[in-house]
Amino acid sequence: MVYFLLFIFGLCIGSFLNVLIYREAREGSPKTGGIKKWLPSWALGRSYCDHCRKKLSWYDNIPLLSYMLLGGRCRYCKKKILIYYPLVEFLTGIQFVWTYFLIQSNFWFFSRFEGFYSFLSLIILLVLGVCFLTIFVADLKYQIIPDTAVFAGIIFAFIKILIDYRYTGMIDFSSFSAAILASLFFAALALVTKGKGMGLGDVKLVFLMGLILGFPLILTALSFAFLTGALVGVILILLKKKGLKSKIAFGPFLIGGLLFALLWGKNLVLP
Repeated sequence: MVYFLLFIFGLCIGSFLNVLIYREAREGSPKTGGIKKWLPSWALGRSYCDHCRKKLSWYDNIPLLSYMLLGGRCRYCKKKILIYYPLVEFLTGIQFVWTYFLIQSNFWFFSRFEGFYSFLSLIILLVLGVCFLTIFVADLKYQIIPDTAVFAGIIFAFIKILIDYRYTGMIDFSSFSAAILASLFFAALALVTKGKGMGLGDVKLVFLMGLILGFPLILTALSFAFLTGALVGVILILLKKKGLKSKIAFGPFLIGGLLFALLWGKNLVLP
């Protein structure tokens, strides 16, 4: 029952992520007066169809279920709904279940959890997972890294460090040096390439990754990202899908490196 409820809750969060990603990429900040001008675009207004702009009713917005009942098409204009919308919802649901499973299984990078500490850690890890999924999809589809997701991730990463110290008495100081040095390295790359090789979004993302991984796992993550990014780039060029000067979103490769380092990096850096 816990897994089922987490999956349903994850579907709902995934539906929200679709709104956040789309509006941050396509609409930007709202140009309305009053307090609304200070709110991000994703916090205002109801969802609508990408094609006909018709506002959707609540029964057209039920995560995953509405897509299946409508046959993947808008109720009003009958045009196809992009498959990535239900896919993001499904992946978020799976992520919630997977994160809880890992904690229950006591994976090495989650340490030991007891009582309130376990609950706090679960919430923080779920939020961080949502942030990374948002960045992955937004960068892959629109080649942007939403500040909302990055800054939220950084805040919760710091909270995780403080919570760990409060309940375990231990703190990994390498997290701070990893975050600073990784972001400085990417800032230098962005400066040298004039933003064409790396962007400021990548700089902020690797700062967040450094806080989570510390040394030497951040090196594992970055190595994996550069190797897989180069490999995919060469393949796309050979297939004539991209040119030598074409831009390729690097955020997904960085997040892939983060997952690789968390799951298998310890076996690579320790004897």
